[in-house]
This record gives sequence, C-alpha cells and structure tokens, in this order.
Amino acid sequence: MIKLIPEWAVHDEEFWLSIRQRNLWFIKLRYATVAILLIFYLTHSLLLSIQLSDVQKSALLYIAFIILFYNLTLHFLRRFLKHDSNAFNPLHLSVIQMILDLSMLLILIYYSGGVESPLTFFLIFHMIVGSLILPGLIIYSFAIAVLIIFWGLTIGEYFGLLVHHHIEGFIPFHLHQDFNYVLSVNIVFAMVIIITVALANSIARQLYQKEQQLYSYIEKLNQAEKEKTKYILGVVHEIKTPINALHSYLDLILQKFLGPLDETVEEKLKRAKKRSDEALELINIVLKVSQMKLMDKLTEEEFDMIDLINNTLKRYKQFAESKMVHLELKDEREVKCKIKGDQFLILIAFSNILANAIKYNYENGKVEIRLFNRNKICFVEVCDNGPGIPKEEQEKIFQDFFRASNIRKMVTEGAGLGLSFVKEIIEKHHGTIKLQSPSRLKETGRPGACFIVSLPCE
Repeated sequence: MIKLIPEWAVHDEEFWLSIRQRNLWFIKLRYATVAILLIFYLTHSLLLSIQLSDVQKSALLYIAFIILFYNLTLHFLRRFLKHDSNAFNPLHLSVIQMILDLSMLLILIYYSGGVESPLTFFLIFHMIVGSLILPGLIIYSFAIAVLIIFWGLTIGEYFGLLVHHHIEGFIPFHLHQDFNYVLSVNIVFAMVIIITVALANSIARQLYQKEQQLYSYIEKLNQAEKEKTKYILGVVHEIKTPINALHSYLDLILQKFLGPLDETVEEKLKRAKKRSDEALELINIVLKVSQMKLMDKLTEEEFDMIDLINNTLKRYKQFAESKMVHLELKDEREVKCKIKGDQFLILIAFSNILANAIKYNYENGKVEIRLFNRNKICFVEVCDNGPGIPKEEQEKIFQDFFRASNIRKMVTEGAGLGLSFVKEIIEKHHGTIKLQSPSRLKETGRPGACFIVSLPCE
C-alpha cells in the first residue's frame, strides 16, 4: 500500500476530516455532472442548436452512466474507510477519484471535438484540486500523464490516426488539422498545467508545513500544560499534609483526650475544624480535577442520580436559606437507571450548577431540579428565576474566564472557570449540557436560566 500521508498528519484528526469532506464534496459534484450530461443529451439540439453524431450521443450516454456507477461505488465505500495511514484510507480514495475523473474527462474531450473541445478547461480545474490534496510526486505524475494523453489525442487527430468527432453547430470549421492552432493549444495547455500544478502544490505544501508547525506548537503547549498540572498536584498535595495534621490535632482536642475544654474555646475549635474540613474538600476537588486533566482517565462506578442530587442539595441547603432561595426536587423518572462514571467529578459539576443558581439569584427566588429519562438517557434540569443570561452572551457561557455582564454586577468575585469545568466533566462522561434562558420558571423582571444535563444511564 502506497503511503501518501505525511508523518505529521498521521494522528491529526482535522487532516483526515478535511480529506473526507473533500471526497464527499466531489461525490456530490459528480452527481450534478451526471445530471448535466443527461440534460445536455436530451436538450442539446433545442437549446444550443448543435448536432451530435450517433457515436457522440452513445459516448455521452455511456460516460454519464459509468460516472454514476463508480460514483455510487465510491460513495458506498467511503463510509468504511478508516483513518489509518498504513491501510486503504480517504487519501487513497482521492487518488482513485482523480484517476477515474480524469479518464472520463479525457474520453469526453475526445468525443466532443478533441483540441476544439471547451471541456479542456476542466482538466486545469482537476489539477488545481489535486494539487491541494495529493503529494507533489503523485500530482506531477497525473499532470504529465494528462499532457501525454491530450497530446496523443490531438496529434493522432492531426495525422488522421484517430477519428475526429466534430460538434456540428459549435464551431463552423474544423481546427484539428490546423497546424498553428494545434501546436499553440498544446504548448499553452502544457504551460498552464505545469504552472498551475507548481503554484497550487507549492501553496498547499506551505500550508501543510504551517499546519505541521502548528501541530508541533500544540504538542508543546499540551506538554507544558501537563507539566503545570503536575506541579499543581505536587504543591496542592504538600499543602494537604499540614492541614491533615492540623485536622488530627483538632480531633484530639475536641474529643477531650487532652482534658476538658471551655465552652467558648470548644466553639471556636469546632469552627476551625469545619473550616479545615472545607479546605480539605477544596483540595480534594483540585486534586481530582488535575488528575482528570493529566491522566484523561475517569473512575467508573455505578450510582443513582437521585442520591447524588440529594447529596448536593444537603450541601447547599444552608446557603440557600441564607439567600432566602427556595429549593425543590422533582423526580419524574419512569425507570430508575444507574449512571456509570466518576461520581465525585459529577458531584462537582452539579454542585457548581446549583451553587450558581443560588448565588446568582434574588431574595425569595426559586431553584427547581427535575430528573427525567428518555431512551436510556438521564436528564437533570436545574432551573431558577434569577437574572438569566443575555441572549447575545449565551454561546460564550461555557468558555474559560467568561462571566455574563449582568452577573458581574450582582457578584464581583469569581473567575468564570466553573461552567467550563462543568462542561468538560459532562462531556468526558459522554453527556451534554445546554442552556435555556429565559427558563420555564421565569417571572416579570426575572427571566431565569435552565441548565439541562444529559448523561447515558444503564
């Protein structure tokens, strides 16, 4: 198997997708070509006042059906091709497409007048497209083969070795035996083909080199990101050690192993222990998210979504009461299926969504969580009647460091990283998250927002 893929593009998914899209584009274009040939076959004498011989009509019909046949075959085969540089792949399909198309076009040129045919320009079009897709050696080979065949046709017609198929009514006189015309057309055609291929292939090669450099830079950035994440893991882990020791000392004192405590002192120590618990929880979250980014690996465990949501509600019950926000849970699932994934990370995701719904809400606001199933998909809908998200900013809400303009006026703190992390966690579990604003809980002056999360369940 001829290897056509450059080394830098072997694992570049964007490169493979672009080749597949171009293949599909040519397949669709070929269907249009067949339709045009058949329309021309049926209407040429009426619309253009030209006459075709019986041989030309038969050739035109046969070519149209041959193109349709191989196009249907290629259309069927393309769906089975894998992005494997060592096997038959989309780029090999492009080579076959070029060979078949150029063959049919050259035959069509021969039966439409040879050196007189206006279809010659389509050869240049194919060379441009081929130069943008195929390696230099392959496209130059195609260009030389096309020139040799075209010259063979024109010279063969000039010396009477091949039958000339003149289109009556298109050109009033025969040009295939005019020496000056045949020579000038061949020279100009050869120059245009060679220059076109050289320029187009040079531009394509420069673009590929830029893509290679970009791919290299991305690799370096990813490596730097991994190194940064490793550093964060190390630092956070070191911070965790003294906090754990402090937590243990507080436990010893509060359990009165060191003697009785004054009530005021005991109350202060309980608060300190609570704060240390919160600090440890935050550290565990940072460690977990960092490990997810570094290892790209999730812990898999089965759990019921209602248990996770109840756990989240318990965490934020006191926060909601302090903000005078009413929380409500509706379980509308018909089947109590299980979610499979990293329960801790999904808990972080829903904690963030719920915390935002409470934090960015008005006094006496409402937050409703609704669970329902559809086709083995578990949906969790978190809706509020807060300020909502402006329509023009909704597409940016899941971007890093983005905070809606109306939210910034209500709460000044926050880095705008929460929802981007939430989206990343959900997508790593093969789920989706969508925003709807206004929400179904909207009221006058309170448009609200709904975040709908879908996760596959078993």
